[in-house]
Amino acid sequence: MIAHFEATRPDAGPELHYADAYQLLVAVILSAQCTDRRVNMVTAALFAAYPDARALATATPDDILHYIHSVSYPNSKSRHLAAMARKLVADFDGEVPSDTDALQQLPGVGRKTANVVASVIFHQPALAVDTHVFRVSERLGLTHNSPSPLHTERALTRHLPPDKIPVAHHWLILHGRYVCQARKPRCAECGLTDICSYYCKHHSTSD
Repeated sequence: MIAHFEATRPDAGPELHYADAYQLLVAVILSAQCTDRRVNMVTAALFAAYPDARALATATPDDILHYIHSVSYPNSKSRHLAAMARKLVADFDGEVPSDTDALQQLPGVGRKTANVVASVIFHQPALAVDTHVFRVSERLGLTHNSPSPLHTERALTRHLPPDKIPVAHHWLILHGRYVCQARKPRCAECGLTDICSYYCKHHSTSD
């Protein structure tokens, strides 16, 4: 799997638009249950108005809502972003922390968001598990009847080389987004069918 993705997606990374840790943190919070494409449509104006945490900390949720009303759950995300920025300024001097536990102290930041920021910005071996990573891991056979995203995260980080963990997150997301899609996986376009549990089972059934 690693060899395949290193050959086909050597530069895999976030499809969110960002320039620094603050912008990535905001974008990932906005991306919950929302497409990256939609988030990218609103963040340019949001970052122009609030270029850093100190600026965003001066905004009310209604101020932020003006910019992000077209994303999913805009009201709760507006509140989270306002509170996140204030705590970032109060407790971290406006700088995004690299520690995942510290990141999860921020409003609106769960384990998945913290892992994204830690891996992308700080190159830590933290693997965020979203619906794509969860699904693709099961289908390929990297996990077996995983009961939760945390179980999947632990299984993957236990078996992947630490230096591959940050990029593996993006490999699995992009594979799930464009090839191993939820409703109908595009197996004919996949280069991993020879090691894929789902494909082997489906293929033997169809025969």
